[in-house]
Amino acid sequence: MANNQAATTYGHGKGIGATVGIALLGMGTVGAEVFRLINENANDFEQRIGGPVAVRGIAVSDTSKERPGVPAELLTTDAHALINRDDVDVVVEVIGGIDYPRELVLAALRAGKSVVTANKALVAAHADELAAAANAAGVDLFFEAAVAAAIPVVGMLRRSLAGDKIQRISGIVNGTTNFILDAMETTGASYEDALAEATRLGYAEADPTADVEGHDAASKAAILASLGFYTRVTFDDVHCEGISKITAEDIEAADRAGYSIKLLAICERLTAADGTESVNARVHPTLVPKDHPLASVNKSYNAIFVEAEAAGSLMFYGNGAGGNPTASAVLGDLVGASRNKVHGGRAPEDNTYAHLPIASFGEVETRYHIDMEVADRTGVLAAISNVFAEFGVSLRTVRQEDRGETARLIVVTHAARESVLADIVEHLSGLDDVHAVNSVIRLDN
Repeated sequence: MANNQAATTYGHGKGIGATVGIALLGMGTVGAEVFRLINENANDFEQRIGGPVAVRGIAVSDTSKERPGVPAELLTTDAHALINRDDVDVVVEVIGGIDYPRELVLAALRAGKSVVTANKALVAAHADELAAAANAAGVDLFFEAAVAAAIPVVGMLRRSLAGDKIQRISGIVNGTTNFILDAMETTGASYEDALAEATRLGYAEADPTADVEGHDAASKAAILASLGFYTRVTFDDVHCEGISKITAEDIEAADRAGYSIKLLAICERLTAADGTESVNARVHPTLVPKDHPLASVNKSYNAIFVEAEAAGSLMFYGNGAGGNPTASAVLGDLVGASRNKVHGGRAPEDNTYAHLPIASFGEVETRYHIDMEVADRTGVLAAISNVFAEFGVSLRTVRQEDRGETARLIVVTHAARESVLADIVEHLSGLDDVHAVNSVIRLDN
């Protein structure tokens, strides 16, 4: 199609057969894979786009570093100069971080270049600013790879479910934490040992804080909530708890009760008694029933469960991290952005028309699984039950394990407001007969 035809004007695009110039910002694991696949699949991309793509340059921090297969003349440390070249149409940002990538992406959009980014932290923190710049310039801003790598959830929310009303999005969106929790469940390993194994295998970074404390998942939750509920949700709006306090004993207790512990990103549309709606997004360890599809997601895989008014329940599953899956999502966006450059037009833009208020975490209804060390004597259970009764919360199950002079007491509550349940835990901690509240883990409703 494109190879043997002269450039043909189509709409406001460059025309069929025109070359789309690409600037690649970053040459780490993902950037290197993107560059390799662009070259290996050049003919296929040309047919899909309507014209060839050509990498005009690659911005890196050190041009002297050995990069097999990458022509030295493509490398530059001047990202701004590369972005502003007349022969660059699409900028691919795979650097990571926030401040410097924000500077570059805004410069690209304002220069009339479409942008493809895999940077979830950037999108979660500055989506409004980036979207406004893209709209002002009439160019595309794509970020499929920012949420779950090759799992096409962004496109699904932007296009496939755009005619539906989404009620809830929940999922496992961080492969490192899922690998750790799965290893703890299947092998009985401690958190520390499972983290060490994840590090050895390359699933965890040398500094795993962003993963294990839930920050990575919170950025993705902000993006999912913004897309699903047509309301801007930022990283700072997301309640965030990680998995570093989960113990092998927690995993064992959950397993005996018929649950798996997963770090879930949960985005919900909340409806008050008077019909008013709000949005909440949160990330925390969650007890998931063994018969729920999310409980069976193992190793470093990701899965996102969407509940929509007309479509019902949908689940998207796959490898949500790594160079190849992330590069696949980046290239899918690159094809879309390049096709629009050739043929004209734009992809659906972010739409936050709903402007729903962000509900505080305390307003969310949850259930608690509370593990306590208590005195083993008559009346202790009654005293604990009275605390729940005072706050109007009923207990679903109670299990006690004798340990000589003390007992392990595990209670599971019925649904109640998060703020109320948090107050209950505080009161339980103040009882003389409660020696310790070992853990508090929420159950998925």
